[in-house]
This record gives sequence, structure tokens and C-alpha cells, in this order.
Amino acid sequence: MNRLFEKPHLIFLLAIPIIMLIGILSGDAVLDINVHDTYLVIAYLHFAVLISIVFGIIGIGYWIMQKANRKLSKWLIWTHIGLTFGGTLIVWILNKFYRTEIMEYEFNNNLTLIITLIILLMIIGQLIFPINIIYGLIKNKNKTSG
Repeated sequence: MNRLFEKPHLIFLLAIPIIMLIGILSGDAVLDINVHDTYLVIAYLHFAVLISIVFGIIGIGYWIMQKANRKLSKWLIWTHIGLTFGGTLIVWILNKFYRTEIMEYEFNNNLTLIITLIILLMIIGQLIFPINIIYGLIKNKNKTSG
């Protein structure tokens, strides 16, 4: 497991084919996002392509930092990977608890709030990646110049 965190680019680059496979196999399924009176409808395949592009950029960024012999913060890597993949797993699990047969609006509204907050935390957690890249660039510059 530690070796996997020494090469975080592998986690993101290996997740791309899995995400694309899920997007292709989902067929015509769509993600409906309702914001007041506006509906945002995104096909799972398009969503998978978007996530794959983001994961590709992140994976290439981690790979470039490794090839440039820049040292990244391990706890920032752990936090970034944990928020990205752990948050996705938690949202997927919580999504299975929706009650559609018996419409309990309060339960579903609370569940929607929790899922929304986790997704917001995941999106904010993606800011850890550029922070870690900047940290790696600054840390090694100061180390070699002093």
C-alpha cells in the first residue's frame, strides 16, 4: 500500500479505464440534478469522459512530479486520494439508501443534504492537488539553493 502512495499517478491512471467502462456499460442512463426549477441532465458516458479527463490531468501531474524528482507531501497525497476515492465510495453507498417506494421526504432530504456536502468536500479536496504540486516545487527549490 505504501508503494502505491509512492506512485499516486498509477491510482488515477488505472481508474480511467474502469470509469470509462462503467460509463459505456451504463447505456442511456443519465444523471439528473434538480436545482429549484432547473434540471441539469448529464449522460453517464459524458460524465465518465469528464471524470477521466480530470483523472488523466491529475495522474500526469503526479507522474511529471515524480520524473522531475520533486518530493510531494505524503499526507497531502493521502488526503487527496482519500477524499477522491473514499468520497466517491461513500456517495455511492449513501445513494443506495434512498427510499423511493415509501416517499419519506424528510429522510430523503437529509440524505440529499449529506450527499451534497460530501460531494462539495470532494470538490474542495481537489484543491489539495495543486497545493501539493506547488509545495513540491517550492520545497525542492529551497532545498537545492541553500
